[in-house]
Amino acid sequence: MTGLHPRYPSRRYAWFMVVVLMVAYILSFVDRYVLGLLVEPIKADLGLSDTDMGWLLGLSFAIFYATMGIPLGYLADRKRRTWLIAAGITVWSAATFASGLARNFWHLFFARMAIGAGEATLSPSAISMISDSFPQEERGKPIAFYSAALGIGAGVASLVGAGVLSWAKSVPEISVPIVGVVAPWQFTFFVVGVPGLLIGLLFLFMREPARHAENKGHEGEGFTNSLGYIWKRRATYLSYIAPMAVSTIIAYSWGWFAAMFERTWGWAPETFAVAFGLMTLILAPVSVLSAGWLNDRWFVAGKEDAAMRIMIIAVSIQVPMAILTPLMPGPGLALVVLAVAIVSNAMTTAVAPTGLVHMTPSGYRGLIIAVYYMVISLTGLILGPGTIGWLSDNVFGNEHLDYATAAVPAIFGIPVLLLLPYALRRYRQELARRAALQLA
Repeated sequence: MTGLHPRYPSRRYAWFMVVVLMVAYILSFVDRYVLGLLVEPIKADLGLSDTDMGWLLGLSFAIFYATMGIPLGYLADRKRRTWLIAAGITVWSAATFASGLARNFWHLFFARMAIGAGEATLSPSAISMISDSFPQEERGKPIAFYSAALGIGAGVASLVGAGVLSWAKSVPEISVPIVGVVAPWQFTFFVVGVPGLLIGLLFLFMREPARHAENKGHEGEGFTNSLGYIWKRRATYLSYIAPMAVSTIIAYSWGWFAAMFERTWGWAPETFAVAFGLMTLILAPVSVLSAGWLNDRWFVAGKEDAAMRIMIIAVSIQVPMAILTPLMPGPGLALVVLAVAIVSNAMTTAVAPTGLVHMTPSGYRGLIIAVYYMVISLTGLILGPGTIGWLSDNVFGNEHLDYATAAVPAIFGIPVLLLLPYALRRYRQELARRAALQLA
């Protein structure tokens, strides 16, 4: 195929749009993940516990990130998506900057809530825009490319955080105009919050791709009808989303790893951040793009359940690797096992939205993507960091954070692994049902 179908944007512009969306997604993860590198100094300065930090890493961000996704997903099906994204980026970037001004738990909690509200605008609109810019048989690679930002964002957040922390610790005093003298962790929030404001401005001037209905009769449905469509297929959608929810629980639990490596093996947070950042930047993009390529290859070969197959393989590797990483005898071996978990997590992340789009009519995609991110965000952000903080304070003790981080993927991952055959069967049934409707 030498070019896109005439009803789609030019290939060059479509990929330009994907790259800009990916950059925005990377910035969202930088603003989201950087808190994990600052656990110990924030605890010391604000007098917080591990449970408090668990809520800040998870619940505070999840409250609006999850719940705002539903109305924003509905708007993504009907309103100008580029403007929705511009507004969201501006909100989360300003809130990240404001995190550096926090003086107590609640200041930081509310700032994290605002970050979540802003970031909720991005993925429903982004996946919808990408789906309207590429034919069905070519969506795997661009969606995977966009999804690569999850791993890249975590890596960039680690490296930027490590660089800023290292520099901040090397100077006797940091003074910010108007604000005054600040701690290194505060300065880190200021630095990572500013770039998003420029990207948000860019989206005000980007072209909106035309919407395409591959299944007539679904465009312009009301919000209640859209929810009704999803509710009738709740068993299929939930069983499909469950493996990704576990993958997200594991990924967000890694927000504790800088503190875990420090308490268990004596690594400074910036030392872990550099190692994790470099690993993620190298492994995640390659894994994501490979998964996208494999998805398209299998799909063209007639395996319409390609995304589900890849997701099952990847999460089946990720769960045991995540359990083993904190239990390794030393940090070097722990990083090797973690590398395998990073690869499998990236592959799961790459194909999950593609499979979801494939089994959902065009007019419902923005909403189902919002539901998807709501479910994985609530489970990932609350059950991941929150459970680890609670287990550390109440079960294993703060000195055994390694046990707490190993327990979470075991508690939530093993039951879902047992349900994977059922999820695959339901997914195939839904694809068959949609194929029959198209032939009717």
